[in-house]
Amino acid sequence: MGFLALLWGSSFLWIKIALTGLSPVQIATVRTVLGAAVLVALAYGRGQRLPRDPAAWGHLAVAAVFGNVIPFVLFAVGEQTVDSGVAGVLNATTPLWALLIGLALGTERQRNPARLAGLVLGFAGTLLIFAPWEQAGLVSWGAAACLAAAASYAVSYTYIGRKLSGRGLSPFQLSSAQLVTATGLTALVVPVGGLQPVHLGWPPLLAVAILGVFGTGVAFILNYRLIEDEGPTNATTVGYLLPVVSVLLGAAFLDEALTARVALGMVVVLVGVALTRRQPATALVPTTPEREPATTLK
Repeated sequence: MGFLALLWGSSFLWIKIALTGLSPVQIATVRTVLGAAVLVALAYGRGQRLPRDPAAWGHLAVAAVFGNVIPFVLFAVGEQTVDSGVAGVLNATTPLWALLIGLALGTERQRNPARLAGLVLGFAGTLLIFAPWEQAGLVSWGAAACLAAAASYAVSYTYIGRKLSGRGLSPFQLSSAQLVTATGLTALVVPVGGLQPVHLGWPPLLAVAILGVFGTGVAFILNYRLIEDEGPTNATTVGYLLPVVSVLLGAAFLDEALTARVALGMVVVLVGVALTRRQPATALVPTTPEREPATTLK
């Protein structure tokens, strides 16, 4: 989880640098192509093949839309006007959206007061970051795009946990197939928003290469492993660490300033997320599982 946080937390820095030469749709397209190439090569190198079940590919298409196409484009759109550190902070709301979706769908049955208070507190921290009552607040299309991208990730986590985990497919197979699907879907968007002139140079090329190979390819195999082992809601807690990584990297390499209000909002969001992860004491008592866990990944 720590390594995944480093890879994804630094993604906001690479997106910001890549925007100096590429458009948001172009960045999303290149990172899915590179990520898919890495994962397909790793999967075949381990003797694993892409899924053959048509139903699985249908579910993967939904996961790719919400877990790749929408957030990849929206975060790049958002970072055109929002600092990379702030984008990472807004991404930390993903566990809150995941819990909210779980409560709405009835899949999250642990409605203890601490978790509900954390949900309210987390979104209150988000409101503090946006500060719509201040002229210098972050209310903008860019900030809204980052928040929508975080919600989209939560939809993807929930959908993967319900429809794809436990189908006998390994994380390599699932993540490879999802990125292959995302590559095709993102390519469909290129004629609409990806035909702008490209201004290539070493910084944007290196940034998008790192973003695709490590921030997308390597990160997604770790992400699927977390969802398989820990469940979709627990897996989203990697969002605890992303704001810290993104803020520190943004300040160190991009000279981004972090206001006291945004810093306070980040703390409030993370405290809220921490509360949503609290389990009631009775949940700690071992129980007999309804089915044997998958052993192919152990």
